[in-house]
Amino acid sequence: MGKFLAILLVGCAVIAGGGMYYLQVYHYYDEVVSIPGTDVALTPQGSSEAEPVSYDNFQGIDADSSPIRYRACFTTSLSHATLDKTYRSYKPAEPRVAPGWFDCFDATEVGEALESGEAKAYLGTENVQYGIDRVVAIHEDGRGFVWHQINRCGEIVFDGQPAPDDCPTPPEGY
Repeated sequence: MGKFLAILLVGCAVIAGGGMYYLQVYHYYDEVVSIPGTDVALTPQGSSEAEPVSYDNFQGIDADSSPIRYRACFTTSLSHATLDKTYRSYKPAEPRVAPGWFDCFDATEVGEALESGEAKAYLGTENVQYGIDRVVAIHEDGRGFVWHQINRCGEIVFDGQPAPDDCPTPPEGY
C-alpha cells in the first residue's frame, strides 16, 4: 500500500509540474497579429508621443497574465546615426527573457549587444500601461527587439509606496 501511495504522489507531482510548465511557457502566450505601420514605434526627442517607424519581418508574442510578457522582433533600415539624433534613448535597458520557442528573441544576446554598443535602446512608448515602458533595441545590422520593462515610477508604486511628485498619478487600485 505504501508503494502505491508513493507512486501516486510522485505521479501527481509530475503531472502538476508538467502542467505548470506548460501554462507558463506556452499556454498564456498569444501571437501578436501585426498591424503594418503600428507595431514598432519610437518616441522622438522632446516629445512624449511615440510615432511609427519603418520596419519589416515583425514577429511578436504577448500574454494577458502579465504586462511585461510582451516580446517582439523585427528588422529596420534605420541607422544608429538617424535613430540617435531623432529618438529618445532608454537607460537602463534590461531585456527580459523570452520563452525558448520564441527563438528570434535572445535576451542574453540583446543584453550583450547593448553593453558593447552594437545595439542601442530607445523609448518605444512610455507608460504603455502605468509603470511599464515599451523598450526598443536596434542592432547596428538592423535587427530590432521590443520588450516591456518596469520603469522607475512603476518600481516605486508597485512596491506599495506613494508615487513621487515627478511621476504620473497612478490609476485607482495601485
